[in-house]
Amino acid sequence: MAGFAASAKKPRNLFAMTHKKSALVTGAGSGIGRAVAIALHDAGYRVALAGRRQAELERTAGPREHMLVVPTDVSVPESVRALFARIKETYGRLDLLFNNAGRGAPAVPIEDLTFEQWNTVVGVNLTGAFLCAQEAIRMMKQQEPKGGRIINNGSISAHTPRPNSAPYTATKHAITGLTKSISLDGRAHNIACGQIDIGNAATEMTDRMAAGVLQANGSVAVEARMDVRHVADAVLYMAQLPLDANVQFMTVMATQMPFIGRG
Repeated sequence: MAGFAASAKKPRNLFAMTHKKSALVTGAGSGIGRAVAIALHDAGYRVALAGRRQAELERTAGPREHMLVVPTDVSVPESVRALFARIKETYGRLDLLFNNAGRGAPAVPIEDLTFEQWNTVVGVNLTGAFLCAQEAIRMMKQQEPKGGRIINNGSISAHTPRPNSAPYTATKHAITGLTKSISLDGRAHNIACGQIDIGNAATEMTDRMAAGVLQANGSVAVEARMDVRHVADAVLYMAQLPLDANVQFMTVMATQMPFIGRG
């Protein structure tokens, strides 16, 4: 009876009480962003969902509490500032940024790319990651307790390009440099930064691989994919480390995808 009486005194809304840390996931309206946002929420984070399509962000949030939908264009400084103002107003702090928003250009020879296509990819993949990291760092340096974690989505393309992928590959190589710079500059402020490089997670973006995609030798081949939940689990592991530990770089990929060796 004593044990029952003790348990009866526990707060009724235990779920709400566990949601103390706050996270921001960009590109949260689909694929990897959606899976990671839900995993973070289920692990006890309050999660801000950023992306261009409000309807898809609402789909991610569903009936869950402790999710904040903020339509955002990460390539526009004013939009990013408004996003972080909402987070500060709602949560008071930010413990984790998952810089995930990204897009590609048409798979055409580099000489056929337009300036607008190049600029759009750079704006979202690189400038967007920079703008969000910049605002996150400002908040993390000012909050109490100070500090936080930034995880950048690098992609396998941060190491090895696909044919006809110059804009995407260039930005993902640049993300590696951004990750290293944030890691170095954030040390003094208890801000950790790591990068996850993902290969062939089963999302809408990789559906085309089931039909076959162009390989480096000019052939077309079907590529293996993995469940996106494995990506969410990996990001969650990185996120839940104490700030005195960091996964600097992690690669999670479908075992049989062409990457190691000659394809």
